[in-house]
Amino acid sequence: MKVLITGATGLVGNGLIKILLQNGISVNYLTTSRNKIANETNYKGFFWNPIAGEINENAFDEVDVIVHLAGANVASRWTNSYKQEIIESRVKSTKLLYKTLDKINHQVKQVISASAIGIYPNSLNQVYQEDFSKVDDSFLGRVVNHWENEVAEFEKLSIKVLKIRIGIVLAKEGGALQKMTQPIRYGLGSSFGTGEQFQSWIHLQDLVNVFYFAITHKLEGVYNAVSPYPVTNKELTKAIAKQLNKPLFLPNIPKFVMKLLLGEMHEILFSSQNVSSRKLLDKGFQFKYAALDKALQDLLK
Repeated sequence: MKVLITGATGLVGNGLIKILLQNGISVNYLTTSRNKIANETNYKGFFWNPIAGEINENAFDEVDVIVHLAGANVASRWTNSYKQEIIESRVKSTKLLYKTLDKINHQVKQVISASAIGIYPNSLNQVYQEDFSKVDDSFLGRVVNHWENEVAEFEKLSIKVLKIRIGIVLAKEGGALQKMTQPIRYGLGSSFGTGEQFQSWIHLQDLVNVFYFAITHKLEGVYNAVSPYPVTNKELTKAIAKQLNKPLFLPNIPKFVMKLLLGEMHEILFSSQNVSSRKLLDKGFQFKYAALDKALQDLLK
């Protein structure tokens, strides 16, 4: 089997490449940086430029599965130009993959795309399953909806399509956890707003395993990639502080303060999504770090 990965240099891409190679699965990857192109027996890089519509079609040779992870990081200030980049990095890259597959001979049977739980509306009461159809009326909600609609186009080519809606990824190397722990380490930790908003999270290793599971079990449709045990922002903040053995004594940070600091992007911190992973569990997937305490012990030790 051979898998083609976009966004291969990110946290998930790096982890997925390791597990694929360990299990004898060859990897091709697309990169926008020519100096990141490797050429080994089971690991080969190919250049592409989704904005310019450029792609090396040799990347698709003998590929059975495409894992599409490429997309600009949403955790940067949402200026108008950067918002455009967030959208285009997802939509144009997906369109380019589709157009290429539509015109070449290939053996691709499955396309797996990253997505996000940001598609679900902000709610303190609703528990979200994959069949919930209403889309959050926010920038992130619209981005994810547009992204998923583009990915669905691959079905026209008789290819299985899977969209993995990812929660807050907790990792050692970067991402949300690093940003959350910094103020807590200095004794300046605090919850956001009421702290009652639900934050559906997943350990990076479990997320990588979800993608591997999806490949080996030929999943299609939509699956939520979140721990079975979501927590509130208050609970997450307390758990991090406990693991770091740091006090929490400051008042909660009001919404308007974060809006001043981060602009529209502050919505991510205050949005509440209680997301279910029941569908994934019913397929037989087993989480290594289902409980937050166990995940934090591993990541912050």
